[in-house]
Amino acid sequence: MSDASEQLVTLRQNQDYQFSVDFGGQCPPLLADEPPPLGRGTGPSPGQLLLAAVGDCMSSSLLFALRKFKNEPGGITTSVRGHIGRNADGRLRVLHIEVQIRLGKAAGELQHLDRILGQFEDFCTVGQSVRAGIPTEVTVFDSTGQRLQ
Repeated sequence: MSDASEQLVTLRQNQDYQFSVDFGGQCPPLLADEPPPLGRGTGPSPGQLLLAAVGDCMSSSLLFALRKFKNEPGGITTSVRGHIGRNADGRLRVLHIEVQIRLGKAAGELQHLDRILGQFEDFCTVGQSVRAGIPTEVTVFDSTGQRLQ
């Protein structure tokens, strides 16, 4: 039995650099657009969508791992910063991604935290796939601001 699956996303140009992103009826369409001067900034840019996908996957993976050990993190807030710059050929690229995840509870309120923090990233499909091509740093903080990872 294979775990392989396929997902289809269809993009249709509305005008200039603005596209309607259709997820096949699984959720409402999303409007994507480049920022000025190319586009009008009426939706997230491709870079922002990439960062959102990495942040969402890392957050979901951590939440799943916490709940596996009967923990409720008290709400998760994730910030993702993408460093954009030019590569050796002078082309703009995402050079580095920083993910900061903040839990809504103090570390002392959570069980098996060392084990969870040691492996949750490995189960993040999107984050690990992107990490294969873009250096990605993930840090986790508790509600008191203590850096856990």
